[in-house]
Amino acid sequence: MNHAKHMYEYHVWANKVLLERIKELPSNVLYEEVSSSYPNIAQTFSHIYVVDVMWLQALKGIEMQEALEGSMALLERTNSYSVDEFIKSFEEVASQYEEWMNSQKDLEQKMNLNNPWSGARDTAYSEILFHVANHGTYHRGNVTTMLRQQGYASTMTDFALYWYQS
Repeated sequence: MNHAKHMYEYHVWANKVLLERIKELPSNVLYEEVSSSYPNIAQTFSHIYVVDVMWLQALKGIEMQEALEGSMALLERTNSYSVDEFIKSFEEVASQYEEWMNSQKDLEQKMNLNNPWSGARDTAYSEILFHVANHGTYHRGNVTTMLRQQGYASTMTDFALYWYQS
């Protein structure tokens, strides 16, 4: 088993589980202003999605600065997505990740990643996949807090639950 790929698959599962929970709630839950790292749940999911897109572009060999600029252009549109649009978008990018992973012989292969914030570093593909999953986990925690601020329960997205449901 490739642990990095498995973590990425967990990330896909957890996004879907949380979005399905939000789908059960009134539609205004996505856009209700709260006090958190992002003004609302939609902008938080937009951020997760845009960062997923950016890292996929970097994995495909696009310079990180260019990948960042290209993905940031998606923010304005995705900030107002409905739950169904987020679900569809995450499914599409997951499919692209899956296709990319299946084309790789070795996820421990390294690439030179020139991160605009921290400089150049030889980075394994697997490290990037772990980062994408960890980044999503962090922000899904923000979404859980945002739901609680609005008076709604979230849902469990723990990695341990994923073990039993995958």
